[in-house]
Amino acid sequence: MSEDEGKAPKTTSVGTKIAARANDDARAVLQVERRDFQQLVPEGRPRVQSMRGFDDCYTDIVDYIVRCTHKIWDERDVGLIYTHYTHNCVAYTTLGTMYDRETHIRDTIQRLAEFPDRRGRAIQVIWNGNDVDGFYTSHMTNGGGRHTEYGMYGKPTGRSFMTRTVADCMILENKIYKEWIVRDNMGPLIQLGIDPHSYATDIARRKFETGEKVIDLAENRRLLGQYPPETEADVSIAHNEGEAQLLRDLHHIFNKRMFGRIHEIYAPTCQWHGPLMRELYGIAAVLHQTIKLVALIPDCAYVPQHICSVESEEGGVKYAVRWTMDGHHMGYGSLGAPTGHHLFVMGVTHYHVIDGKIVDEWVVYDELSMLVQLKLADMQKAADAEI
Repeated sequence: MSEDEGKAPKTTSVGTKIAARANDDARAVLQVERRDFQQLVPEGRPRVQSMRGFDDCYTDIVDYIVRCTHKIWDERDVGLIYTHYTHNCVAYTTLGTMYDRETHIRDTIQRLAEFPDRRGRAIQVIWNGNDVDGFYTSHMTNGGGRHTEYGMYGKPTGRSFMTRTVADCMILENKIYKEWIVRDNMGPLIQLGIDPHSYATDIARRKFETGEKVIDLAENRRLLGQYPPETEADVSIAHNEGEAQLLRDLHHIFNKRMFGRIHEIYAPTCQWHGPLMRELYGIAAVLHQTIKLVALIPDCAYVPQHICSVESEEGGVKYAVRWTMDGHHMGYGSLGAPTGHHLFVMGVTHYHVIDGKIVDEWVVYDELSMLVQLKLADMQKAADAEI
């Protein structure tokens, strides 16, 4: 490699000043982890980031996503969805897709009615973008409350629950126009004492009656015919070398099944925060949880859909990766004995990397969605047998 290869292209003095100003703006943007809520929605704070088209109260993109979420959900100003979502906003969730703003409003009202004291607390916002090209935010919350009213979970149980959710949003001029919502729906079911299999069957039956199907794909991106997994990771979605390296490591672990890489990239004192609000410690725990997920879908392809990162005030860098896994239920695990049915998983993982080692991992995916897919596939199979 020549001396100049691999270096960033030179910029003019004007370009250098613009880049430096953009970096300064990014460092001035609020970070969630070490601030009390009132510091995250400040009064009288000057705007520190260009926010063309945004309401005057928002001083940066983190302020925007935390403040408007609080207004809509905690202050019950559900009507703000009209000014903060486009009329045709598409929201991809683990249990289905919403295609318009009115569905967002109905869903929000129904959840607030069933859980009157529900609170969602921001724990991280990782973002990139600007007010010209659009912003992307990955907003992780811990949500909790009590099940005191009739609703999607049926008769009130009076029990409390805690769950983790990530909402990845694409935003331009004050409006969210595309969103991916990954909730750990299985956690609240178990905490409320509701049978997951019965609940999943009810959801699957409604989907079956409306003609929804599980589409079985014979091949996925990991393998093509009889070729081995791709040697190199696709890093085209990376914005910097840190993101590219993380994508390479994830490809090595999930697609090449080289789980030993976990020993190299995780700190010995790492903490893992997973579905069902599981909290685990150490490399051995991370290794086991990773293998368990892949063992459930042993022919899966792991495909990162988006990645972004921010320098952390706590040191190091925090990364957000939205990903999918696609394959077949051919292994034992929390979903029961293998069925062979097709499974699709959508998830989001936040990583905190310090000195080249992952010290914290927060991962959210929905085991209830996976169970619903298996129930729906069973119904399809039974119906086909009757033809």
